[in-house]
Amino acid sequence: MYNGRHAPDPREPRRPGRRPSLTLRGPVQRARLAFALALLSALLWGLLPLALWLLTPVLDAYTITWSRFLFAAVIVGALLGRSGSLPRPRRLASPLPALLLAAIIGVTINYVLFVVGVSLTSPAIAQVVTQLASLFLLFGGLVIFGERFNRRQWTGFAILLVGLVLFFNRRLPLLFGARAREGYGVMLLLIGALTWACYGLAQKRLLRELSSPQTLWLLYVGGALLLTPMVHPAHLQSLSHAQAWALVFCCFNTLIAYGAYAEAMKLGEVARVSATVTISPLFTLLGGILAPSWLPAYAATEAPGALMVLGACAVVAGSALCALGSDRAAVI
Repeated sequence: MYNGRHAPDPREPRRPGRRPSLTLRGPVQRARLAFALALLSALLWGLLPLALWLLTPVLDAYTITWSRFLFAAVIVGALLGRSGSLPRPRRLASPLPALLLAAIIGVTINYVLFVVGVSLTSPAIAQVVTQLASLFLLFGGLVIFGERFNRRQWTGFAILLVGLVLFFNRRLPLLFGARAREGYGVMLLLIGALTWACYGLAQKRLLRELSSPQTLWLLYVGGALLLTPMVHPAHLQSLSHAQAWALVFCCFNTLIAYGAYAEAMKLGEVARVSATVTISPLFTLLGGILAPSWLPAYAATEAPGALMVLGACAVVAGSALCALGSDRAAVI
């Protein structure tokens, strides 16, 4: 029955209608996904020092790190092998092999020194010192990759720094050394932060030629091989039930957190991803407050004061300003 309307001719090209926004959808979705992945990494990295704190009385830093690398290498390698996507490092053009070696050494040193730093200081101190790695990486992205911060982002960066100082106001004196043990631990954490920034910058370049899983698999395999002569697998038999679960968490943390971080680095800018993951101390403090309820061995942390609450708000606001920026493509 004719209703007064002409049926569309399938041969007639469609006119642009109500879908011009699709042209912006790609950048917006990439920015949102990068932010979500970076936030997941921040959560997992924030809880990681608590699990490592449980393991350090029984396992040395080499064995813990080797276990994490080996677990992640097996899982990621199986997935890549199943899809026929295993990378071939020998086919990488110069200077990528050198960058790959630098990334392997950097991430391995960072993993080991972070475990040692946790054992010599505390989860909270280790986490706040490690935030310098993101700041080193942030400035590396500005200098090496030509990324730029606008005025709003620089304001957010300043707020973030002030927030970190306020948030850890009661612990900052411990970083400078009342005791030699803690001072030595802080020094090792600072070295680890520098090596982590070098790893992150090298990985950003490698991701132009390799996928995130391929890059991470090479890092895991390389790190496991570097540490093999120094590990003590027999010590794994000495783990308690809680420590065994802590090691399982650390292994999955390596797989998920770094996978999410690598993908975020590929989708977003180095500076913005780095700013987002700086909120991990919030998760460390929250985990420390909640830990005694299910883990009596972990001593309760100090109750947050007014300055710490203000610092927490400043850290969140500052990282949000840095991550969001002002361009529409990055709106979350």
